[in-house]
Amino acid sequence: MSYFVAPDSIVRRIWGSADTVLFIFAGAAAEFALNKAVDWLYFTGRLPAAPLDRLFSTVDYARRIVFADRAGAEKAIDTIAAIHGAVEAKRGRAIPDWAYRDVLFMLIGYSIRAFEVLERPLTETECAEIMAVFTRVGQRMGIPGLPTTYAAWQPARQQHLAENLAVSVYSADLYVQYRKHLGGPRYQLLRAVQGLVVPPGVRKLLALPPGALIQPAVAFYRRTKQWPASQWAKNAMLPAQYQARIHALDAVPAGKPAVAAQPSLMRCPMGYSH
Repeated sequence: MSYFVAPDSIVRRIWGSADTVLFIFAGAAAEFALNKAVDWLYFTGRLPAAPLDRLFSTVDYARRIVFADRAGAEKAIDTIAAIHGAVEAKRGRAIPDWAYRDVLFMLIGYSIRAFEVLERPLTETECAEIMAVFTRVGQRMGIPGLPTTYAAWQPARQQHLAENLAVSVYSADLYVQYRKHLGGPRYQLLRAVQGLVVPPGVRKLLALPPGALIQPAVAFYRRTKQWPASQWAKNAMLPAQYQARIHALDAVPAGKPAVAAQPSLMRCPMGYSH
């Protein structure tokens, strides 16, 4: 059977782990709030009305791409493109190409960062594979101007971070909605995780806490997350009604997780310091 993402790909390992996926979307939730095209997320009203449901909807599409056969993955990508096309038609203008690239760049960047925070350093080959997978998604959607190598992606990512982020009224409102839907303690946990995984510029714009504050707790979780008692940490991130959906993220639909890289392989340079 032909797959869009190989069964032994590091991308499947990353997206087959609930805690890693939650960290990816914690980072994306922060950066989305600053994106200069965030008004598009407000056009339908779905994101501010139900940010957690929107998160799981996005996760479902991403995992369908990662774990489906090639035909199923391409169908999911085409559906995403059609949904965005319908929104563009309704609003009467196109989503900027750079905004589409920003979303792909976020998925690449936070896939790398979340895995390295929770698991181990990635090799340069693995980082290149992550970038290649999401680049194929973008190419299928017809997004122009995508870098074709990991080396080219790194400065492109830095340029997007420098040019396309700003604090706006939408930034403040999204964080009001995050707090409303999460509750006070979970909201503070979200901000702590975001402070750990986002680039320094994003952390500064949102006044997020330093990542060092939560690093000892994350390090302890890394050592003990296979223990049944440690599952409380995963459950603590979202309200109780989402726990079944969180645990479902640990069920890999197809293929085997990628094997751990050998320490002797070249480290993956992320392109920004935490």
